[in-house]
Amino acid sequence: MAEKKREQEKIKKQEQKDCPYRKKCGGCEYLYLTYDGQCARKQKQVKDLIGKYGKIEPIQRMKDPYYYRNKVHAVVDRDRKGNPITGVYRKGTHVVVPVKNCRIENQKADEIIKTIQGMLKSFKIKIYDEDTQYGLLRHIVVRYGTKTGQIMVVLVTASPVFPSKNNFVKALRAVHPEITTIVQNINPRGTSMVLGTREQILFGKGYIEDVLCGKTFRISARSFYQVNSVQTEKLYCLALEFAGLTGKEVVLDAYCGIGTIGIIAASKAKKVIGVELNADAVKDAIENAKCNQEKNIVFYQGDAGEFMMNMAADGEKADVVFMDPPRSGSTEKFIKAVKEIAPKRVVYISCNPETLGRDLEWFVQNGYQMERAIPVDMFPWTEAIECVVLMSQVKN
Repeated sequence: MAEKKREQEKIKKQEQKDCPYRKKCGGCEYLYLTYDGQCARKQKQVKDLIGKYGKIEPIQRMKDPYYYRNKVHAVVDRDRKGNPITGVYRKGTHVVVPVKNCRIENQKADEIIKTIQGMLKSFKIKIYDEDTQYGLLRHIVVRYGTKTGQIMVVLVTASPVFPSKNNFVKALRAVHPEITTIVQNINPRGTSMVLGTREQILFGKGYIEDVLCGKTFRISARSFYQVNSVQTEKLYCLALEFAGLTGKEVVLDAYCGIGTIGIIAASKAKKVIGVELNADAVKDAIENAKCNQEKNIVFYQGDAGEFMMNMAADGEKADVVFMDPPRSGSTEKFIKAVKEIAPKRVVYISCNPETLGRDLEWFVQNGYQMERAIPVDMFPWTEAIECVVLMSQVKN
């Protein structure tokens, strides 16, 4: 018994690569657990919240749960001596915790951020001060294409005026020639939003590409793209399995973003309709469909709930609905709109099991039942958990 306990402690120490920021940052709530322990806790959380609707299948774990974030955001600030620092906001505050390397962030991205930090003094780039709203550089965002190796650096500034920007770009690429594009994002607003609406391309095409489930996707600075590419493939493969496409279905991809799920599903469906509120994402989605030569998919900019109500008013139906809402979940109005177009199957991808539980109750009230549910660990070492759920119409 004592030997078994010692072995368990050894495994725990091996899995917990000690994080020097664990007490200051607060981003990884499950650092005190082994990977087995946190997966068990997430499985139980999902079961507790939605288990009354049906069986919860085993969680899809990550084989190597480290350095998985393909998007890294660093806040730029100064220490007490006025030296530049880069890091993250301590959870629930705007206090910056300096971070050199994070166990869940892409390591190349962290290296690039450190290089930029070291260049700020020599280029006399003033760091933005939230209190006085004076200064230039606010944030650094690095996006990494897991399959392609392409790298985007986004420099978020308070002003479009960037002194010596050409020399800065040249110096940065001399250290990191692997960078494929550099974008200046201008955010003059005194808000907590990281990115502004204006951009200038300083180097390259202004976007990167990555491959997901065999399809190529264009990712711009403001595009939503899942941060864990390895687990996203598992998530989307499950979603497609749940959809049960045979090539005869009309599919609606609500909350479609840059078109990832819809484009992956297009070759297996008769027709795919993507609906997204964000106009920039719709532009990316259209380009992504062209890039993948998918001709049976169309995208519309607008509210998905209203779109479905209009479909129903015109007598149109859908066989399958994919939905991937934000953490706040969906709405009762949206779910009633789903009922109007009467899909046989609804595949719900959730990033918040609490709001998923609430939405499932609404679906049950509108004639649907949960057939399958599988948690997917997209964010190891944190409390966050994704879940993919299949719902079907209740047969009268």
